[in-house]
Amino acid sequence: MRKIKIAQIGTSVCSHGNQVWKSLTKQTDIFDVVGYALPENEREKFPNNLKGFEGYREMTVEEILADPEIEAVTIETEEIYLTKYAIMAAKAGKQIHQEKPGGTSYEDFKALIDLVKEKDLIFHTGYMYRYNPYVDETIKRVKAGELGHVFSVEAQMNGAHPIVKRQWLETFPGGMMFFLGCHLIDLIVQIMGEPKKVTPFNCTSGMNGITSCDIGMAVLEYDNGVAFAKTSANELGGFIRRHLTVAGENGTVVLQPLENPVPGGQNCILKGFYDPKKIKPENETRSCEAFDRYDGMMAAFAAMVRGDKKNPYTYDHELMVYKTVLRACGDEVE
Repeated sequence: MRKIKIAQIGTSVCSHGNQVWKSLTKQTDIFDVVGYALPENEREKFPNNLKGFEGYREMTVEEILADPEIEAVTIETEEIYLTKYAIMAAKAGKQIHQEKPGGTSYEDFKALIDLVKEKDLIFHTGYMYRYNPYVDETIKRVKAGELGHVFSVEAQMNGAHPIVKRQWLETFPGGMMFFLGCHLIDLIVQIMGEPKKVTPFNCTSGMNGITSCDIGMAVLEYDNGVAFAKTSANELGGFIRRHLTVAGENGTVVLQPLENPVPGGQNCILKGFYDPKKIKPENETRSCEAFDRYDGMMAAFAAMVRGDKKNPYTYDHELMVYKTVLRACGDEVE
């Protein structure tokens, strides 16, 4: 199997750059890691992130993009810079894995999508739940029609974050909805498609003097159904309550917790309720084996770069997800 020569651009303290880098360097049978770059003063801003890069070549962004042997890059800067560096990588003809959801400008993100589409490049985004085995199974069952008409999706992704991180959310439109709610929007639109209307209910808790939107909520309306997304940065026990509920005419599937830390990574619990003819429907409860969300994600990207696997998420789909995220954040883009 051909190894992918790859480099990473950027790191941050609040996203998955460190975990992605660890996955790249761990999967030595798949990746040949050439080096990394730390733009935007990241060496000074994130000194605690540097240890993981020890032993690898530090490069400039320009050196990475000019190296013809490096065919792929991971863009893992702070969120506000993601689109900027992804556009630079696309102009250099690199295959791209980019942290979610992208920068804060719809116009810039659309320009990125237009560019990767024109150059026929891989554009792969870091929505980690796409590589959760039970999320994958549930979406396949929906698309196969097993649940019948799906009229409701509920998704929550909560946690209890420190004060500094909660205030940092002010960097983004919609705060917590942009930062973590984007994962929920990604799941909802995979299941129900693009909504006809999005109503955001993002707000600040005011706890500890915080002024950012550390509570994110949005209602997504469809012709024959509705979806609801909620994400909070203040919720004790919120991690274990992260869930996805898909309700259809033939059954309901509940994934909770979406991810639960276990030895070897994380797992997920699925509860299913079926047979609408019964007052007490048949049910099932299953727990999947441990998986590493980043290993699966990056292995899939490598397979796409080699041409062994087609990216199931089209350019237009990624643009629609991003647009819907911004709408849920209160930015009614055209």
